[in-house]
Amino acid sequence: MRTIALLTISNIFMTFAWYGHLKYRNEGLWKVILASWGITFFEYCFQVPANRIGSYEFNAAQLKTIQEVITLTVFAAFSVTYLGEKLKWNYAAGAACLVLGVFFRFS
Repeated sequence: MRTIALLTISNIFMTFAWYGHLKYRNEGLWKVILASWGITFFEYCFQVPANRIGSYEFNAAQLKTIQEVITLTVFAAFSVTYLGEKLKWNYAAGAACLVLGVFFRFS
């Protein structure tokens, strides 16, 4: 559970670092690059321990699968709440396929 919590926090920072600047299109590119790098430091402060701790319970492929599921979940919430985008039916269909992939990865 610690691994999932740490990966979730890491992914929140990652999502803001990668996509948060889209709300600030008028800012200089150099500014958003520096801001993204600053945010990424905190992402790694959670991501590295998450993978280290998780490696005692999961193999690398399982850790990556967990991380991708968390990434897509965090991004879906981010895109709706922060960027104001709408969820569409095909997002749910993609999520269902992802769940099936997770099932096979952990089987």
